[in-house]
Amino acid sequence: MNKTFKFFALAFFLFLLASCSLSKEYEVIYVDKPTEQMNHESNRNHEHEIVIGLVPKIANIPYFLAAKEGALEAAKDLNVTVIYKGPSAATAEEQIAVIHELIEQKVDVIAVSANDPKKLGTVLQQAREKGIKVITWDADTDAKYRDFFVNMVDAEQMGRHIMDLLALEMGERGKYVILTGSPTAANLNNWIRWLKVQQEEYYPELELLDVEYANEDIHKAYNLTVNLLKKYDDLKGIIGISTVNPPAIAQALKDYGKSGDIKVVGTSTPNMTRPYLKEDVLQTITLWSPQKLGYLTIALAKNLVLEDLPYDGQFVENIGNISFDGDMVIMGQPIDFTKENVDQYDF
Repeated sequence: MNKTFKFFALAFFLFLLASCSLSKEYEVIYVDKPTEQMNHESNRNHEHEIVIGLVPKIANIPYFLAAKEGALEAAKDLNVTVIYKGPSAATAEEQIAVIHELIEQKVDVIAVSANDPKKLGTVLQQAREKGIKVITWDADTDAKYRDFFVNMVDAEQMGRHIMDLLALEMGERGKYVILTGSPTAANLNNWIRWLKVQQEEYYPELELLDVEYANEDIHKAYNLTVNLLKKYDDLKGIIGISTVNPPAIAQALKDYGKSGDIKVVGTSTPNMTRPYLKEDVLQTITLWSPQKLGYLTIALAKNLVLEDLPYDGQFVENIGNISFDGDMVIMGQPIDFTKENVDQYDF
């Protein structure tokens, strides 16, 4: 089997996994209408059904589709309407167009995983001026553009942890590269900042050679990995940040006979990385439950409409206790997936 065929087999597998749409943008609307009208008791009464627009960085990759599943589950449980609408490419420009459409639909809340922390500012301000609440989830904007940020994990903890995982696999010495998503994604950049800090403080014999950006594109991630393999013949480690990158990295390593020679850690879903973990092409993958993140985002968005702000230690049904510092919610701790435990997870 030649290299090109193997790669496109991988791409086709992920295509099926994501159930991709060929349209410019992707929209799912879930409405759960209770038999009897619900009376919302809070600081004020909300007389019409709450509508929440959930905007991912990109619509049809498995990570965001899993978050959509959690969001739709929350819609059913909480008696709200969720409109899941996202761009076909991970760009601020496409997200801006999606947000404009949600403004026209007069949603109550826009919850966005931002492709750019600054470029979305104008359109989010327009939404707020029309009385629409704005929160961010997964990836933040500048704080002035939203009410609060629903974060998965603490950025410092995440970045330092990923660096520790790679250092362990590499014996704390050697040269490595980082393959990440968008150069403007605030969450990914914060993790990278902290993993660099961890390396400088604790692993002086590790050397970062390069940082490349795949922009949530598995084809580009594969090609960038191949180029890095050709460019650095002494490469010993790769960190794949963004869920599509580790499987693309792994397939490139398999195709070029580098499985096991170059250690790989990063962030992805267990379903996307399971075969590579079991074959020791990938060593450890870290993430959280995107379903829970989607569920939590909708729960907190509904509460915001009802003027109930999150608070530190708050218990959220189906999620658990969350942390809150007045500006950012933290859902919980990351999960490490290895060949030993990956079959315990399905997302």
